[in-house]
Amino acid sequence: MSPPIAPVGWSRWLVPPAALSIHLSIGQAYAWSVFKPPLEDALGLSGTQSALPFQLGIVMLGLSAAFGGTLVERRGPRWAMTVALVCFSSGFLLSALGAATQQFWLIVLGYGFVGGVGLGIGYISPVSTLIKWFPDRPGMATGIAIMGFGGGALIASPWSAQMLESFGSDSGGIALAFLVHGLSYAVFMLLGVLLVRVPRPRTEEQRADGATAAGPQVSARQALRTPQFWLLWVVLCMNVTAGIGILEKAAPMITDFFADTSTPVSVTAAAGFVALLSAANMAGRIGWSSTSDLIGRKNIYRVYLGAGTLMYALIALVGDSSKPLFVLCALVILSFYGGGFATIPAYLKDLFGTYQVGAIHGRLLTAWSTAGVLGPLIVNWIADRQEEAGKDGADLYGTSLLIMMALLLVGFVANELVRPVAVTSQKGAPDVRQQQSESA
Repeated sequence: MSPPIAPVGWSRWLVPPAALSIHLSIGQAYAWSVFKPPLEDALGLSGTQSALPFQLGIVMLGLSAAFGGTLVERRGPRWAMTVALVCFSSGFLLSALGAATQQFWLIVLGYGFVGGVGLGIGYISPVSTLIKWFPDRPGMATGIAIMGFGGGALIASPWSAQMLESFGSDSGGIALAFLVHGLSYAVFMLLGVLLVRVPRPRTEEQRADGATAAGPQVSARQALRTPQFWLLWVVLCMNVTAGIGILEKAAPMITDFFADTSTPVSVTAAAGFVALLSAANMAGRIGWSSTSDLIGRKNIYRVYLGAGTLMYALIALVGDSSKPLFVLCALVILSFYGGGFATIPAYLKDLFGTYQVGAIHGRLLTAWSTAGVLGPLIVNWIADRQEEAGKDGADLYGTSLLIMMALLLVGFVANELVRPVAVTSQKGAPDVRQQQSESA
């Protein structure tokens, strides 16, 4: 499948909606928790078992993005979006069969393995195309698309809940809900497949901003050999670990912090807090990534990591004495979490160029897979140990907050060590050498 080249006069503003249709769909992954209680009741699963499809899906996201990134670059966005559509929708259809026959392994295989491949390929599919269309505003362009992944759950959660209420929460109702998801997302993602275009060759038509292809053009293989890549890996991993640590345990955390106060947090209020965090996550993806176009990628990560450390310090010191302060700090941290995801493709473009930025981004997403295990493990394991020691309330999280602050400081130092790269060509192969001047 050849990449579709835009005709003369094609508006580049049609490309972000194409990317958004993919990311809004695969963003359903963040709404998996809606299906956990019905699956546990219908199939007799434990909480750990019902989490397996989601956990495998996130693992496959990182692996498929890392190993499929170069192929995505070679085949183009339409091919990648088509693969994402087929895998993600097929995953739901297999899950529907598994629920209907009460074979949980089919749900794990479908949603986790097959659907997880769709998550990874779909996540990186529009990145390099958007950056090529918007060289003047790469942070904004990738932020629009990746915002969809953060916001997909805001659509999928109430929609899934309504279907389970209408169809029933037994195995048959769950199967029908999975079936509707698979077919609906296939249609919605098809819009992106049909709409996406790549820019015309520069010799035929200048891009809208008239920019030239100055700067490094580094292959994914060469990027892995640079310290810049691994420093950014650390930066992303630390930022995501700090954010996902709160996101994964948001409801019980705010309940515990104010359990012994005169204004305890109800279950409904805790759910509302989780919704607010999702909104902050989504808003940060477009807001902070667009800001990075103005102040630079290194500076915006200084904000994420430096101000994030301050927010954690405020929660640790006075978070249990002021509910508005706790909520505000958590919202800021989650906005940095989302912003970090959306800004990293533009940061990679600044350092390595547009040549294989999608493949490089895919490899960097292994930092997300690592953080997805590390963040919840830190918060949950320490909280369990503190509870065994007889502590409660905010004391359950004091050590975790200190660890998150330390991790953010590690990320801050790694960001400070990032330097630009330059490329000299030897027989057509990119050769990377490190410059000593600091990036802006």
